Amino acid sequence: MRIRHILPSLLLLLAGCSGLLLRSANEPTAAMSPTGAQIDSGRITSSTGCKLDYRIYDADTEDRSSLVVLAHGFLRSQERMQALAEAIAASGIPVVTLDFCNSRIWNGRHAQNGLDMVALAHALDAKRVIYAGFSAGGLAAVIAGRADAKAIGIITLDLVETQGLGIRAAAGIDKPLLAIAGEPTNCNALGNGQAVFAATENARIQRIESAGHCDFEAPTDVLCELICSDPDSDAPSLPIPSQRERIIASTTLAIHALLEDNLQAWPDQ
Repeated sequence: MRIRHILPSLLLLLAGCSGLLLRSANEPTAAMSPTGAQIDSGRITSSTGCKLDYRIYDADTEDRSSLVVLAHGFLRSQERMQALAEAIAASGIPVVTLDFCNSRIWNGRHAQNGLDMVALAHALDAKRVIYAGFSAGGLAAVIAGRADAKAIGIITLDLVETQGLGIRAAAGIDKPLLAIAGEPTNCNALGNGQAVFAATENARIQRIESAGHCDFEAPTDVLCELICSDPDSDAPSLPIPSQRERIIASTTLAIHALLEDNLQAWPDQ
């Protein structure tokens, strides 16, 4: 039984070692995405001493006073959040992704990851911050949103809870927590993020029907699809938009709803 639970993490670790989980360049660089977003890369140092690589996605704006900090899942990388970051930037909102440097296969260090998200937002001199993240990155986003007085809201993407960290953080949250969730599967601990949302009166939840854990990555990879069960694998193909497109659209709408202080613009379920 223990081997069954450990195997997914081992496979993810091997993928990281083999290069399947892409890492950003070490030196600061600038590039242009296919969607027209300007991408600037950089690096800061975590309070633990390791190096945090990040990428900022902008679209025709130098104003980063409002910023989305977007986190990847456990043992994944910022590459897996690229399409979502590009869509957010294309809507006019700057977004920064990062590679967590403190996580290990035996210890996710999710609380430290949350503090690293806050440190990055402060290093970029953001005045209003939305913390967002996928899976364990969503857990880190909840912790960051609780810790940072500059946070105006939190967005979680198929959040996975562990060790009561999210429940304790959510219990003290005084700002909106907008949760986008997929179907309960093996890779989201059968939807255990629900306990986090139940810990605060400020949570609103939108469930994406038939969405699996890998649908929250863009792009995902064969490894994720191999490990994580697909809720609609035996069902007829859904019409466009796909689950991934719906997740990206809902996340972007949630960000604008938070920035405009109009939560009714983001329908929960």
